[in-house]
Amino acid sequence: MQVAVLGAGAWGTALAGHLAARHPTVLWARDRALIESLSQTHENERYLRGITLPAALQYEPDLAAALAHGAAEDALCVVAAPVAGLRALCRNMRELGIVPAHIVWLCKGFEADTQCLPNEVVLAELPQHASNGTLSGPSFAREVGQGLPVALTVASASATLGERTVAALHHGAMRIYTGDDVIGVEVGGAVKNVLAIATGIADGLGLGLNARAALITRGLAEMSRLGVALGGRAETFTGLTGLGDLILTATGDLSRNRTVGMQLATGRSLTDILAALGHVAEGVRCARAVLALAESHGIDMPITHAVCRVLFENVAPRDAVHALLSRDAKAE
Repeated sequence: MQVAVLGAGAWGTALAGHLAARHPTVLWARDRALIESLSQTHENERYLRGITLPAALQYEPDLAAALAHGAAEDALCVVAAPVAGLRALCRNMRELGIVPAHIVWLCKGFEADTQCLPNEVVLAELPQHASNGTLSGPSFAREVGQGLPVALTVASASATLGERTVAALHHGAMRIYTGDDVIGVEVGGAVKNVLAIATGIADGLGLGLNARAALITRGLAEMSRLGVALGGRAETFTGLTGLGDLILTATGDLSRNRTVGMQLATGRSLTDILAALGHVAEGVRCARAVLALAESHGIDMPITHAVCRVLFENVAPRDAVHALLSRDAKAE
């Protein structure tokens, strides 16, 4: 199977390396200097330093050529751009006249300006496209690049897209499950990043393991309430793309969103933290959208609200935690 991976960040690079073990795979990036470096060193020194990529993996600076590689009925196109770049990439496909038959995206979050989930962005830009879906689950790119075990879920209304994604990725140490709750999977992937910032703040303040467990559990309740209100199924949030991804992102030391929270707890400014991070922290990008959607649907999300106050209203992390602890008692 020919596979094109669009986006050479940490996750796109790691997944391209996994794919290249079985399939003719092309990795595209908009940064030509990055593509040249990858071609010469077989290592993504910017985003995945220390991981040697398979010799069979090909690198392509030209988007049209990469799209053509993954455009056929028996091929697959993996979109590894962040949510902020998804709409532009879909428009580029349309403008170039090369829309792959089967598209699966990896991004997690809400589009900041529109509050759209990734599937809504794709539908708006490629309205006639049918075989598409999202791949999500608890996964650190570095561990995937190292060949360590991981389990993911592909969610799509198209059985064909699910089958093609499984055929491409279900080998070695990677297990792929299938489902059709695209909204539930995407809401889980977005909200867990915001909750990981909250957990990082609590850990950075030294509030203990009891507090961490409470935040994860009550955060899962927030995620589920919003997801069901938006059209997802409740059971999705107890699976890999809900609880599984939340546990990993809220507790793992490789989590960028958790790192943001821990750094905020030390008093560092958000600007300085993001500049030093060098990677996208989707929880920061989509926190406002999550809160706005919750408010418009009448959903109570106090943890998300507290995170937004710290991120965007200069509220001290300890004060935000105190406000959470001061809430009235209620039934679980």
